[in-house]
Amino acid sequence: MSYKIENHNKSKRVRVIKFQESDLDRLIFPFKKHTILSLEYKPFSRFSLAKSLDEVFENKLSQTLIKILNDRATGTVIVEPEISNKKFDKDFLLKLSTGLAYLVGNPNFDSMTDKYYARFFVKHQDTSDSYLRKAYTNLDLHTDGTYVKEKTDWLIMTKMEEQNVSGGESVILHLDDWEHLDELSNDPIGQQNFIWGSPKSKNVDYKVEHPVFSKDNEGKPTISYIDQFPEPKNMEQGLFLQKLSDALEESKNKVIFPLPVGSTIFSNNYFWLHGRKAFNEHTGLSRELLRIRGTFFN
Repeated sequence: MSYKIENHNKSKRVRVIKFQESDLDRLIFPFKKHTILSLEYKPFSRFSLAKSLDEVFENKLSQTLIKILNDRATGTVIVEPEISNKKFDKDFLLKLSTGLAYLVGNPNFDSMTDKYYARFFVKHQDTSDSYLRKAYTNLDLHTDGTYVKEKTDWLIMTKMEEQNVSGGESVILHLDDWEHLDELSNDPIGQQNFIWGSPKSKNVDYKVEHPVFSKDNEGKPTISYIDQFPEPKNMEQGLFLQKLSDALEESKNKVIFPLPVGSTIFSNNYFWLHGRKAFNEHTGLSRELLRIRGTFFN
């Protein structure tokens, strides 16, 4: 097993897995077997790709990922491949992210792009209907999948490319480190069903109902929340959401760090929240991101 595992310099809960260039070289040939189109059209090809990735690391990478992501004490992996060489292009990063995803579970269909993944840009100018692409506004802490019927156990975000970027650091928060967890997770209003919708760009034509806080199999709190999508039914729900938003954003235990280009954040979606700091303004600003989210294998 040649990959390195270490604690992130900002949090002992976050594991960092580093892939050396020599190991990535061993993936070039098996990855070439699969075009991006074949991965999109033939789901079984994604499993073949993932198996090739696992075999490079003696079939231990899948075990490592599953263990970390399901461990409440950790739950987030940052994968940092050594990709300074131009032979590791954006197609390679998409395939690498696909392999990581299919080592732990099945990705959900992403309605925003009609694929098992989404690729999108954050740029200087924006006319979208979501905070996701608003470069000069904080993307507040949230979880994914709040507005869809499918379960969302985990989330992958890969930074594909960026130009003229200053600021825009990643922000994550472990639920157990949040100062207001006991107070708000035990509030009866947080356990009520909320209506969750989504803007037109998400291409989801229905709404769902679920509480902000639930319990896992061990009775520990989990969260499903994003600030833009709940539709409070009354004053109590509206004020609860405001209190929740303020308490999350004011937390002193947020982990804030720059994510290197080519790197992937892989997180459990039930007890980790994620967001992004605002960028510093630049007319040439551009960042491309890849998102995959899904469920664990049974």
